[in-house]
Amino acid sequence: MGFYGRQLDRFLGRNIRSAHLQVRFPDGHTRDYGTSSGPALSVGLTDERWIGRILRNPDLRFGEAYMEGALVPEDAGIYPLLDLLWRDLYGTGERPVAGTSPMRRLRRALKRAHPPARARRNVAHHYDLGNDLYRLFLDENMQYSCAYFAEPGMSLDEAQTAKMRHIARKLFIEPGQRVLDIGSGWGGLAVDLARHADAEVFGVTLSTEQFASARERAAEAGLGDRARFELTDYRSLDETFDRIVSVGMLEHVGINGYGEFFAQVRRLLAEDGVALIHTIGRTGPPATTNPFIDKYIFPGGYIPALSELVPHIEAQGLYLLDAEILRLHYADTLRAWRERFLANADRAAELHDERFVRMWDFYLASSELSFRYGEHVVFQLQLARRQDAVPVVRDYLYSHDRRTDFAAGASPKRRPMRAKSAHAHTKKGAKPASRRSGSGKASA
Repeated sequence: MGFYGRQLDRFLGRNIRSAHLQVRFPDGHTRDYGTSSGPALSVGLTDERWIGRILRNPDLRFGEAYMEGALVPEDAGIYPLLDLLWRDLYGTGERPVAGTSPMRRLRRALKRAHPPARARRNVAHHYDLGNDLYRLFLDENMQYSCAYFAEPGMSLDEAQTAKMRHIARKLFIEPGQRVLDIGSGWGGLAVDLARHADAEVFGVTLSTEQFASARERAAEAGLGDRARFELTDYRSLDETFDRIVSVGMLEHVGINGYGEFFAQVRRLLAEDGVALIHTIGRTGPPATTNPFIDKYIFPGGYIPALSELVPHIEAQGLYLLDAEILRLHYADTLRAWRERFLANADRAAELHDERFVRMWDFYLASSELSFRYGEHVVFQLQLARRQDAVPVVRDYLYSHDRRTDFAAGASPKRRPMRAKSAHAHTKKGAKPASRRSGSGKASA
């Protein structure tokens, strides 16, 4: 056993406690750690140099070792090993917060600036991998964000539909109102709001693959006139919407972009409008992005703490009407995605290669565990420019039969609050929406 192997041997001997882990080292030696009862979870290490890399930078190199075939789970997939390491090394919470030194904060801030050109490259890196890949594991509406498991035993498709219904109620949409969907993905939410909330929805995305698919989805649903899309940056828009929704997009804004993001939300939101921001967040203080995720999955991505968002919301004079924390819903969503992805691993390898399959297997497994054991959750922030934009009691969100949330023909329930104009709002001096680029009536 080499130098790095001996270092790893001592580390595992001190820290593995909850299960029986068996490690085969590159020289053929096998060591057992943890409890001796129960079947062993076996893993092989094929290269001493990779052991050194893992010890020096585990957050990056552990995933790379699995991706490159230097770390080989021998009797199960990567998930049981990651689950064991999470429980024994981190317990039920994440590691101590990193990135608190002044220089660390400076490097983080410099890295997280997202001008439009970089934002487009970052989006393309992940979302333009091809729609055929995402069809292997997403639901029928192609929702690539946290589902809402409102009832036990819900399928992924039911939970994603329930998520869209939950968001629709929080938006409190009146028939005919205009809705902006920032980061509209494959168009599933926009089409659903156009169909069931009787809204005119305009979605913007930076992904060419998603843009093409969203337009096709709207056309197939016969809603091309009420669910329109444009391949553009949300920062280029200049008009007013009754409702604004953003699901899974804020994670890509970067910590230097929060002020600009919420300023634009306020600028585009009607005086009596409502916005709903759905984003991954962390329950603890600010930290840094996992380097494996940053390098291979979501370059430029960052998961905010609530303390990083609220000051920008306050600075824009927006009211935070409601903040809901979805706990464990994303862990269950990621588990469903990973099961579907692995069931279609051969097809994924045909589209890319085996190395890609291992990379995404690690991404989905480690992400699930960060939501199951770590401090990652999902924030749903309901914002407005007026305190009375929605009812002053929250029962309008839940006074319904939850089974209708995932019924195919269900419409979001809402009760009258006060008389509102259902026509499209426009800024003073603005051209009619039907003739302006970027509007819900634009040709997209």
